[in-house]
Order: sequence, then C-alpha cells, then structure tokens
Amino acid sequence: MSVSIAQPITTSRAQKIGESDHAKNLVERQLVDLSCKKVVSLLFATSLFWLLMGSALAIAASMKLHMPEFLGGSDWLTFGRVRPAHLNTMAYGWVSTACLGVGLWLMSRLTRVELRQGPLLWIGAISWNIGILVGTAGILRGDSTSIEWLEFPYYATPFLLISFAIFMFEIIRMMNHRQPGHVYISQWYVLAAFCWFPWLYATATILLVWFPVQAPAMPPINWWFAHNALGLWFTPVCLAAAYYLIPKVIGKPIHSYYLSMVGFWSLAFFYAWNGMHHLIGGPFPAWLISASIAASVMMLVPVITVAINHHMTMRGSFDAVRWSPTLRFVVFAAMSYTLVSIQGSTAAIRPLNQITHFTHYTVGHAHLGMYAFVTMMLFGAIYYIMPRLWNREWPSAFLIKSHFWLCVLGISLMTFSLSIGGWIQGWEMNKAEKGFMEIMQITIPYLQARSVSGGILTLAHLAFVLSFTLLLMGWSPKGGRPTLLAQPRHTETVST
Repeated sequence: MSVSIAQPITTSRAQKIGESDHAKNLVERQLVDLSCKKVVSLLFATSLFWLLMGSALAIAASMKLHMPEFLGGSDWLTFGRVRPAHLNTMAYGWVSTACLGVGLWLMSRLTRVELRQGPLLWIGAISWNIGILVGTAGILRGDSTSIEWLEFPYYATPFLLISFAIFMFEIIRMMNHRQPGHVYISQWYVLAAFCWFPWLYATATILLVWFPVQAPAMPPINWWFAHNALGLWFTPVCLAAAYYLIPKVIGKPIHSYYLSMVGFWSLAFFYAWNGMHHLIGGPFPAWLISASIAASVMMLVPVITVAINHHMTMRGSFDAVRWSPTLRFVVFAAMSYTLVSIQGSTAAIRPLNQITHFTHYTVGHAHLGMYAFVTMMLFGAIYYIMPRLWNREWPSAFLIKSHFWLCVLGISLMTFSLSIGGWIQGWEMNKAEKGFMEIMQITIPYLQARSVSGGILTLAHLAFVLSFTLLLMGWSPKGGRPTLLAQPRHTETVST
C-alpha cells in the first residue's frame, strides 16, 4: 500500500506559484493585445477622422446660427444639412466607432479570449465606415430622413446593421468562450450594450425609415431611440471602461460588486422608458409621458449608485489624477455623468420642462452628456489602450495636457453658455408680449460663445490626433517609461 501525502505549501513555494501565475497572466494579456492590435487601432483611427470631420461641421452649423450668410452659396452647406451631418458623424462616426474598439478590447481582455483573426472583423470595420461615409454624403446632398438621430438615408443603414451584427457576434463568442473565473461588471455592460444597440437601431429604422408607421406613433419611437442610443449604447460602454480603468490605474479593486450590479440592472430597467418627456405638451397619451417622467427621475438610482461606487474606489487615490492621463479624463467623465444625469432628471419635471423645452438649454444638456461624459471617457480609454496595443508610450505630456485643458475649457464654455442662454430664451418665450425675433437677438451672444467653444474643442482634437499619429509612427520617448503628467509619489503604483 502506498500513501500519498500532500506537500505543504511553503512561503517560497507560494511565492514561486504567484510569480508563475503573474507570468502566465502577462503572456495572456500580451496575446490578447496582439490579437486586438490591428482591428482596434483601425477603429480608433477612423473614429478620429470622423471626430475631425464632425468638428468642422459643428463649427459651420454653429456659425450659421448667428451668421446665416456663412457658407451660404452652396446647397450642400445649408444649416438644414450641415447640422444633421454633424450630429450623425459625431454619434456614429466618432463615438460609436470608438465604442466598438473599446468594447472589443475590454471584452477580449476580461474574458482572456483572443480576438478572432481573419477577414470578418476587417469587413465589419470597413463596412461600418462606408455606411457612415455614404450616410453623411446622403445628408449633405439632401437625402436626409429628417428624423433626429436617424438622418442617414435608407440606403446607408444596411451597412451599419450588417457591420454591427459582425461585432455583436464576436462579443457573444468571446463571452461564451471566456476563461473560468469571475465575470466582471464591465463584461455585463459591454455584452448588454452590443446586444441592445442593434435592437434599438433596427427597430427604429424599420418603423421610421424603411416601413414607416402612422404619423402619430413616429415621435414616441423617435425619442425612445434617441434617448436609448445614449443610455443603452454609449453609456454602458463608457461605464464599462470606467469600472475597468479606475481600479487598473490605482491598483485597487472596485469598492462594491453588489453596488455595481444594482447600477447595471436599474439602468437597464429605468432607461428604456426614457425619452417621452420631450413630448410634453404634445398630442400623446398622458400615461406615456408621465411614465417617462417617472423613469427619468428614477434614473437617479443607477446614477447615484455608480457615483458612490466610483468615489469610494477612488478614495485615498485622488492624487493619481495629477499624473495619470487616463485617470484625469476618466474621473472628469465620471463626474460629468453624475451631473448630466441629475440635470436630465430635473429637466423632465413639467414646471422646468415648460421653460427649457425647445431652447438651447436642451442642446447644452446634450453636449454635456455626449462630450463631457462619453467623449472624455473614450479619450481616457484610448490613452490607456493604445500603448498596450503598440508597446509604445505617448510622445508628449504637453500634448496630453493641452488636449485635456482645451477640452475642459471648450465644453465648459459651451454647456454654460447654452444652458444660461437657453434658460433665458425659454423664460422669455413664455411671455406672450415678447416677439420671436426679439428673443432670438437676446440669444446671439450665447451662440457666439458656442462657436468660440467649438473652435477650442477643435484645437483639442487636433492635439489628440497629433499624439495618436506620432504614437503610430513610433515617436515615443526613449526608455519605455510611461508618459506622465506629473511626478507620482514614491508610494504610488504607476499605471497610466
């Protein structure tokens, strides 16, 4: 008879096992990053092209609000074409394309499954950008559907739906083949976002563009899609990035997994009812609008939950915002998420809505969400991801600082000017004795400030594109040290 006795795990042996596991995890991450390198970089590069294109269109549209004769000699550049072209290039060209790259990389990293090699993902990335190009050109030539957030003509949408289906199935494949272990909250958000958006976009496109329903049903469907594109597509990907990047940079686990699950499920339940508060005062069922108002107010639950979780995770580590490019953008975006959500919930309340409805206030609110939260979060994610894909550091801390502070200055000026100008505009519009042209004259200084802010943001985007281009070209500092914005304390772990 032989007796097997388990070998006791000594301190030195445990240390060797830990070192072995660390080395294994490092190799897995390197293989994952290598598999994502080309496709994700292509998505980021094309998203930045659309960011610059959308910025140019934004300045043109803004200038036309207080200088109607600006670029007035071309039918292609009228306000009614430039403005929706700007909105769609930013929503689908910049934000959605960057979200695709961030979502694919996050899911690959968290599941420890390499991105599938082969032509399929390349076809998806190229087809996606072809759809945006065809759609933008269609809007500028006069083929817009005139349905907000869905202005792309009918012949452009199949490119987007087919492309997104390719990415969605890749996300599902990675989730199904994930390595044994914990399922992180970021995986929940990414998986949900990549399943929710095709359902939203396909439903709205079929009912409003391809086979239009009767006219009374179109506005609720339109606003259901417009709000949920932000809340169930952009927001989950950005929250997934925040939940991944904050613990990674500061080297601490998220404060509470249970709080993060409360935030996820309350977002999924309440946000789907949002959007109809934009129809207050319209000929629609009272219960529909009231339910949407209630859901908008209940959105405080996931917002406050996420804010508490992020703050408690960062507690004691806020000094890292000084030196980490990623964390500086991510923390600003996370704070903006709380602010824009509270603003959105209050704006849905009827007495306040009566003032802010149909004013520049809602435009300022939209920029606070789409830029201060979503765009800044995507900037932070790209600052973290690109050095890991290319094994290079960012070329210049000065460019990163310039990018950040120009963004903060530009978006602050835009949201403040539009919010204040919009509030005054709404207050005056509720006075029967005030003429429309008189009210428009009051808003001109605020619209001029908006144009200035657009120029500042464009400078910020140019600084970021320059950094991105130099990194791809290999213009990185020697020594392989992280590009930091300040010198961290000796007790802090450096992970930009």
